[in-house]
Amino acid sequence: MPWPTLLECRERMPAVPDLREGFAMLLHQLGSVTPFELAVAGGRRMATPGLAFLVGYQAALRMLWPSAPPGLGALCATERRSLRPADMQTRLTDLRLDGRKDFVTAGAAADWLLVAARSEAPGEAPSLSLAVVYPDEPGVRVEALPALPLMPDVSHGRLHLENAGCELLAGDGWDAYVKPFRTLEDIYVLSAMTAWLYGVGQDCGWPQVLQLRWVALLAGCAEASRLPPDSPAAHVVLGGLFAQFDALKPELDHALAQGAPEWAAMWARDRSVMQLAAEARAKRLAKAWAAG
Repeated sequence: MPWPTLLECRERMPAVPDLREGFAMLLHQLGSVTPFELAVAGGRRMATPGLAFLVGYQAALRMLWPSAPPGLGALCATERRSLRPADMQTRLTDLRLDGRKDFVTAGAAADWLLVAARSEAPGEAPSLSLAVVYPDEPGVRVEALPALPLMPDVSHGRLHLENAGCELLAGDGWDAYVKPFRTLEDIYVLSAMTAWLYGVGQDCGWPQVLQLRWVALLAGCAEASRLPPDSPAAHVVLGGLFAQFDALKPELDHALAQGAPEWAAMWARDRSVMQLAAEARAKRLAKAWAAG
C-alpha cells in the first residue's frame, strides 16, 4: 500500500445513487490499483459506510477472481439463508444454469455475477462449480428488493436463472471460491471500513492517538491481505484485527459524539454490518487457534 496515498488524501466523493456510475467514477479516479489499495483508498473516499462496504466487497471479489471485469460484481451463493452445498438447488447442466439465489449485493447494478451451482452427477455427494453470468443475457433476471434499514444506499436483489448460458471458472466451487471468499470479504471490508473511519477522523480532527490507531489497524489489514485465506495464520491474524477494531469502540463513540451529527448517525445506522459474520468468523478462529 502506498501509504502517502492514504495519509495525504483529503478527497471524498459525493454519494452517487447509481452504484454502477459511482464505482466507475472511483475506478477512473484511482487508476490501476491492487485489491487492497482499492479497499483502502476507495473506502477512504466514500461518502457513507455502506458505500465503503461495497468497495471492500468489490476488492474481495477481485482477490477471488483476479481477471474479473472492471464493473460491479457479486458472488451469488446463498439460498434460503444457507451456504451449505447440500442446501443449494441451483443446478449446472451442460453450461446452463437453473435456480434462484436469494441475495445479490448491489442488486440490479451488478455488471457480472459469480454463481455457485450444484454440478455433481446423480447419486454423488453435493459438489459445486462456479459460473459467470451477465444480467443482460437471456435467462438471467435480477429482481430488485426493497432497501434494508442497514446500508440502505447499497441495493440488493434476488437472482432468477432459467436455462441461462454461463462460463465456468476453473477449480472446485466450494474450496476455491465460496469458502475462501468469506475470509477475503472479512479482510477487505474491515480494511475499507477502517479507512472510512480514518477519513472521518481526518475530516473531524479526532485526537491524533485515535487516528494513529486506525493507521495501525490498516497496517495489520495489509499483512492479513498477504496471507492465504485458507491458512490458520490468516484466521488468527484476522481475529486479532477484529479484536482491535472492537476495542476501539468506546473511543470511536466518544469522538463521533463530539463531532458533526451526520457522521454519528451514519455509523449508528450501519455499524452492525461488522457483526453480521461474527459467529462464522469466531468458529474459523477457534479451529485455527486449536490447529496452532
